[in-house]
Amino acid sequence: MAPVPVGEDALTYTELAEVRRAVDNAESVSGLTFSVFVGAAEQDPRAYALRLHGELPRRERAVLVLCDPAQGALEIVTGVQAHRVLPDLECRLAAASMRTSFVGGDIVGGLVNGIQQLGESARQPRMLHSSRR
Repeated sequence: MAPVPVGEDALTYTELAEVRRAVDNAESVSGLTFSVFVGAAEQDPRAYALRLHGELPRRERAVLVLCDPAQGALEIVTGVQAHRVLPDLECRLAAASMRTSFVGGDIVGGLVNGIQQLGESARQPRMLHSSRR
C-alpha cells in the first residue's frame, strides 16, 4: 500500500485508518497503486500534485489524490497505464462526489467514497473462462 502523507494534524489516527482501508480496497479491486496527500500544497496544487505523482514508484500505474482543505483544492493525477482504465471522465465524477462531501464538512468521508469510486471505476474484469484447452 502506498503511504498516505498528511499535513500536521490533518487527520486523526482513526480517520487515517479509514482512508488507508479505502486505499487498500481500491488497490485490490483495480490493480492500481493509490496514494493520498491531505494537507497544504507547497505551491500551485496541480503542479504540486504532478510533482508528488512523479516521485511515486511505478507511477505509470499510480493514482494520486491531493486534498488541500485550506485552499479548497482537489487534484487527481493518473499515470499513463492508470489513465487507460481510469479516464478523465471517471476522475471528474469521483472528484464531484468528493467535493459534495467536502462542502458538507466531511473531508474523510469524501476521500473514502471518492477513492472507492475510483477503484471501482478501474476494476479489473474477472476472468470467467480461459481459451486454454
